[in-house]
Amino acid sequence: MLAPALAGCFASNGGSETDDRADAGSRLRVALAFPPAEKLSPYGADATILSRLGVTEGLTALDANGTATPALAASWRREGDRTWLFTLREATFQDGSEVTPAAVAASLTHATQAEPAPAALAGVTLTAKADGATGVRITTGDPDPILPLRLSSPSLAVLAAGAYDKKDDVDPVGTATGPFELTKVMGATAASLDRYDDYWGGRAQATGIDVKFVADGTARANALRTEQVDLAEAIPVSQAATLDKATREATATTRTTSLLLNSEKGPFKDAALRAAARQAVDTSVLAKGVYEGYADVGAGIYGPAVTWAEGKRTDPVGRVKPGKPQDTPIKLATYDNRPELPEVAQVLKQQLEKAGFAVTLEVREYSRLESDALAGKFDAFVLARNTLVDTGDPVSVLASDYTCDGGYNIGQLCDKDVDQAVAKAERTTDTAERQDAAMAAEARILGSDAVVPLVHQRIITGVGTSVSGEILDPYERTLVGIGTRR
Repeated sequence: MLAPALAGCFASNGGSETDDRADAGSRLRVALAFPPAEKLSPYGADATILSRLGVTEGLTALDANGTATPALAASWRREGDRTWLFTLREATFQDGSEVTPAAVAASLTHATQAEPAPAALAGVTLTAKADGATGVRITTGDPDPILPLRLSSPSLAVLAAGAYDKKDDVDPVGTATGPFELTKVMGATAASLDRYDDYWGGRAQATGIDVKFVADGTARANALRTEQVDLAEAIPVSQAATLDKATREATATTRTTSLLLNSEKGPFKDAALRAAARQAVDTSVLAKGVYEGYADVGAGIYGPAVTWAEGKRTDPVGRVKPGKPQDTPIKLATYDNRPELPEVAQVLKQQLEKAGFAVTLEVREYSRLESDALAGKFDAFVLARNTLVDTGDPVSVLASDYTCDGGYNIGQLCDKDVDQAVAKAERTTDTAERQDAAMAAEARILGSDAVVPLVHQRIITGVGTSVSGEILDPYERTLVGIGTRR
């Protein structure tokens, strides 16, 4: 019934589809689950919208193994503990200006001055300066062994000088470097992109992309089924069976859905009540029931897609004995852009009430919920979080989400033992030792009961039968590339 409401929403604009049909594919029609929450600023949650659509890119990228690979930087080398030299490839911004060392340094400087700081820069200070005709020298306040990984973050995308003309806003329209140029944004409802023919990596096969932001998961599935869209992200598991098998792709991701408990104020300031809430949760019901097998039971902050984690995981450290809630009132919140989350919250509500909590549930669209969640206005929050999306480094999500100064600390956790464990992990340079330190920090965080891992999710993407070259990325940073077409 919802499908007719989308009719015409994905029509190609102008004559772009026919003008280049002789040498390229048609325009792609894409339905995304999350509308822009911050005017498509690259410094917050909107950054992945831009990277998934092929608009923005940084100095580096991540490969399937989570290794930093060249993007705008063709190569790099470390010079001492705190300095790296990145050598740029020949490339241009979508406004026609050249990607120069000065432009890159200025763009990264803007990111360091953003408020709040991008999650990829949590706990990190850096200075970027031009070095000759092709070099950018980046110096960090403390040794940062994963800087090439960090610079792959969508929130550290490189933009032209024109993106920063307005004092308080960053405008990615026509100022990025990717294969597709953002040409028009219709608020939080739709956007149009055209192929950027001078992209350094070669011309994209699709002539452009017409994007509709559709928060309702059923509507996204219906739009794909009725061939109104070519790609639809985050298909609800309840809708998977309604799609032909050939049009649904399930991808194991590094996304973990968790229950975050406000440890700063309210009832969950009491660690014993947090322990009681954790004890009340039966995650197997969520994995088998709500997710219908498209998820694994929550084992920790990192799930099965982070292949090294299971063998290094240790028991939580510092857990207290669960208390006894006596009709303790709590406010539980989540968002409906990921359609399973309201159902997860309903199940949690029942489980928590059975344990003795009096639960009020609030569900909103994410962009209308984020600021309140970050401000600690809820006692409990159900969040689906890609643990490696910010940097590809397992330690970065710990710093941003669970430390006193973390920029995405919805659980409001501030624990000196956790901060010390995360800081130790951040200082560790050897890969295997860094993983060990990350797991030791995870054990401290789980011991606080400020976060209760629920499930590790597999994302279902709807792909039209005429589409080829879609990118099913476990880090959920990319969806459309130069080879994506219909």
